[in-house]
Amino acid sequence: MAKPQIHDVGFFSMLSWVFWAAALAVLVTTLLPLTNSVTWWVRMWDFPRVHIAGVALLTLLACLPFAISSKPMLATVLVAVIAYQSVQIFPYTPLARLEIAITTAPSSSEEISLLSVNVLMENTRHSDLIAIIERQDPDVLLLMETDDTWHAALAETLWQYPTIKQHIAGDHYGLIFATRLPTSQVELLWPLADDTPAVRAVLASPSGIDFNFIGLHPRPPVPGNTTAVRDKQIKDAALMTQSSERPTIVMGNFNDVAWSWTTKRFKRYGNLLEPRVGRGMISSFHADYPFMRLPIDQLFMTKDVGLVSFRRLESFGSDHFPITATVFLPSEEQANNGE
Repeated sequence: MAKPQIHDVGFFSMLSWVFWAAALAVLVTTLLPLTNSVTWWVRMWDFPRVHIAGVALLTLLACLPFAISSKPMLATVLVAVIAYQSVQIFPYTPLARLEIAITTAPSSSEEISLLSVNVLMENTRHSDLIAIIERQDPDVLLLMETDDTWHAALAETLWQYPTIKQHIAGDHYGLIFATRLPTSQVELLWPLADDTPAVRAVLASPSGIDFNFIGLHPRPPVPGNTTAVRDKQIKDAALMTQSSERPTIVMGNFNDVAWSWTTKRFKRYGNLLEPRVGRGMISSFHADYPFMRLPIDQLFMTKDVGLVSFRRLESFGSDHFPITATVFLPSEEQANNGE
């Protein structure tokens, strides 16, 4: 009988190491983003909060039947990780209270349609995106990762827009902004020490109300990039909103998840609201791998913008899904009456 006992001891010792290794991994990846470091391998753990919580939950359930060392402490660590990550994720579930209610525009003629698309520079399914643009017929169009090939493929589609501002580049940070709305100002903004532009425009709604549109596509936290410039670009967009008396809409691929501290600061500084809250994650990336999907293509608006619809469209070969929304700008009288 001695041999089986020795084997059992070895087996449970190995299990303890496995469970504790998993517990320490989810604990460390939970704590790292709290340092607010701009190092890419620290900030990347902002993204997979659902995955970290899932690993912690599976580890907790798996360890329960076994007699392993320091089991109460192990369970405490795992429960703490699950609880913390769940608190971060909860607003982006249908269980949370809505931050922006769906409302009806006074008339369809006052609606403004928006379409934001990260095309993926290497994607060759140009005709599929053209079909989406022609079907959606957006009043405001923001395209990201546009190189010369994409620019040439979209030329006939873009001619219908009287205002176009673009930066065509072969480094995954090209950008095309197009609108048919009256435009009093449109410019590309270049963050210090970076070559990834943002677009800022002052547009007029069909009823003549001026509003700001800001489009962003900062760099992601990947090897070779810190998040310093990305975080500053997002913060600067919020400060532009904070100092403006006009209604504001912000769209684009933030390369940052909705629940990161950077995005939370952005919302707080800019007094911005988010249609995902209370509706679910509506994850936009990665289009090819459902288990990796995250909400990084964003839409934010100030409280004086009405939301008619917000949704994700079908895949067209990019690693991102297109994001579309319909909004309207209530008149001062309508806003005061709660319409």
